[in-house]
Amino acid sequence: MQIGIAIIGVGRWGTHWVRNFANCPRAKVVAIIDRHPERRAACREKFELDETVVMASQWEDARTLDAIDAVAIATPAETHYELIRDALELGYHVLAEKPLTLNPSECVELTLLAEKKKLQLLVDHTYLFNPVVDRGREVVASGKLGELRYGYASRTHLGPVRHDVDALWDLAIHDICIFNHWLGETPNRVKANGQVWLQPNPGLADLVWVTLLYPSGFQADIHLCWLNPDKQRRLCVAGSRGTLIFDEMNSEAPLTVQTGYFEKEEGYFVPAGLGREVIAVEAAESLRRVRDRFLDDIETQTPSSFSSGWVGAELVQVLTCLSESKSQGGEWVAVPQTASKVQHS
Repeated sequence: MQIGIAIIGVGRWGTHWVRNFANCPRAKVVAIIDRHPERRAACREKFELDETVVMASQWEDARTLDAIDAVAIATPAETHYELIRDALELGYHVLAEKPLTLNPSECVELTLLAEKKKLQLLVDHTYLFNPVVDRGREVVASGKLGELRYGYASRTHLGPVRHDVDALWDLAIHDICIFNHWLGETPNRVKANGQVWLQPNPGLADLVWVTLLYPSGFQADIHLCWLNPDKQRRLCVAGSRGTLIFDEMNSEAPLTVQTGYFEKEEGYFVPAGLGREVIAVEAAESLRRVRDRFLDDIETQTPSSFSSGWVGAELVQVLTCLSESKSQGGEWVAVPQTASKVQHS
């Protein structure tokens, strides 16, 4: 039996969901909801959706269709809470684009509602489903890097410029997600500084510098900017025996370990063990893995801790504290724990 999917929002990201669900025999796209008629028409033509697929300009016109079992939401973050809550109240499983909402307490409320109604709530933290990130976690856990010391990341490009959230909320969640996943912990203190050029009113930062401090003492620094033509997607974890490098712009070798350490000779520190190892990674589309995980969870009625609402709430809590720090000029802010700590699978 196919799972009926309604997709809300078919802009730049939502069209990927239409493609993935339309090409999956386990699912059926039953409705496309978007306020732009040209987007709806483009989806019908490009993905060859038949006339039974309902095209609606707003959720209110499609929310009670009998064929809907689940919804995929790819609308601006500020709209997530109302849409997700309504979908859950109606008994639909939900796949939501990140961030889950813009408020950690709302994230917790929605997650508890999903649990109460025995529905699946999965957040599309795409990097958690990236096979390179999976493999990187294995490398970190293997001890190959030695004692973990610090991390750093850079996520820059010339656009896209958001009008609903700043560069922090748009970009930082990816790198925080990867660091948390690789380390198996979440930061307990954070700080951030930002700079605004393009949109001084309402003051959406184009450049943000983030520092995360973890309970283990590990520190990660992140450079975020959507106003820099030097496109970078690079994240590193440095240890006493080597550094793990995830360079998304290097399509031939996105994951490598640069080995090296010091030996002391006659009072001098001499580099030793220098080398570079390309880590083999099995190719797979991250969004297809998100889709399959969502459908698996629905079919097995098994609540998933992997990229669940609780994981989404933790990340939104960190982002909220970073925003608070940024508004205070870069002061350290303690990160409170969310209502439930889950074991990342």
